[in-house]
Amino acid sequence: MEEIKVGLLGCGTVGSGVYKILQENKNSIANKSGAKLTVNKVLVKDTSQKLAVDVEKDLLTDDFEEIINDSEIDIIVELIGGVHPAKEFVLRALNSGRSVVTANKELIAKYGSEILSTADENGVDIYFEASVGGGIPIISPLKEDLAGNSVNKIMGIVNGTTNYILTKMGQEGAEFDEVLEKAQELGYAEADPTSDIAGHDAAYKLAILSSIGFESRVNIDEVYIEGITEIAKEDISYAKELGYKIKLLAIGKEDEGIEVRVHPTLIPKEHPLASVNDVFNAVFVEGDAIGEVMFYGPGAGQMPTGSAVVGDIITAARNIDFGAQGRIPCTCFEDKEFKPQAQTETSFYLRLNVCDRPGVLGKITGLLGEYGVSLESVIQKGRSANQAVPLVLVTHKVKEGNLVSALDEIKALDGVKEIANLIRVEE
Repeated sequence: MEEIKVGLLGCGTVGSGVYKILQENKNSIANKSGAKLTVNKVLVKDTSQKLAVDVEKDLLTDDFEEIINDSEIDIIVELIGGVHPAKEFVLRALNSGRSVVTANKELIAKYGSEILSTADENGVDIYFEASVGGGIPIISPLKEDLAGNSVNKIMGIVNGTTNYILTKMGQEGAEFDEVLEKAQELGYAEADPTSDIAGHDAAYKLAILSSIGFESRVNIDEVYIEGITEIAKEDISYAKELGYKIKLLAIGKEDEGIEVRVHPTLIPKEHPLASVNDVFNAVFVEGDAIGEVMFYGPGAGQMPTGSAVVGDIITAARNIDFGAQGRIPCTCFEDKEFKPQAQTETSFYLRLNVCDRPGVLGKITGLLGEYGVSLESVIQKGRSANQAVPLVLVTHKVKEGNLVSALDEIKALDGVKEIANLIRVEE
């Protein structure tokens, strides 16, 4: 049996999981890949630092040159994260004739076109299953198993931190800041959680999924991004009363142009995504042939993400063994138009604080009507002659630009104290 050697860049949470799986399941992996997979070098920041997994000292290096110049290494696995120096390492590996496996969502979202082109030019593989959804298989199914479909919708919960926060806010009736602090204590949120709670992490993943699904390059700058920091416990409560749950969704659609957006969303409690709780992820895909399918599982973690990385390593090794590298090229064949956010159509949840007096609701609904906005539901609770009371409206489907124009006038109305929140609704 041929021996294929691997260079591992990074041995943190995911890297240690990959190393552990390769060691513990080596016999099974050899039978599945047709080759004995051996880790030849492991790049770390400090070779004297204790790792989460036992690695032989002579395998460790803090110098990438030792890996790129090791002619025995056939596959390089990038797990250091970030853009630099990860991008430079990946490109050098591909240009040296090595196949590459990465879990780096930001790198693929921002520079996927250049990386995939470089792999194609050198006749080698680039695999990145673990960049979206942790241990959930979604990249390979989109590229291979669902390749016969014309995909028209991708909608998913692809960030475990925000899903945990929204789940706990719903279960405990707590405010955002309280749950975020608890998530940080439990290790579900970083000390600086901005990438997660502001929606950037989910946007990277959506750009990758949409590029594959819609067969056209989706740059991260084209993704509309809105985080969950403005979601209040009142919004969670009203959503529940209306028959919805609030989730941070990554949504891609193709209908007279591509629309890609990440934002908090009300979804019916009967929808499959509504039951995805805590740190779990799920991706819902709609194709013309398959209909609707959903991929569900752990979206992060040492072993789930390590599982996806090792799966890619096995595929890359199998391709080397059978002389079939470069068999799955970039799937972004077209250059499709993108729909401006103002032209996207959806329903909206609107929470206002208004004076409780006759005529206020009539003025609001009148202005909405002038911009073609009709209402599906209205909730008004509490009566107070001196203080503002909440008014909750749910619209029928409307162009976002029309609603925004209406709100510009509504917020200037006498009797409207505040537009407290605006959240999209997906039926």
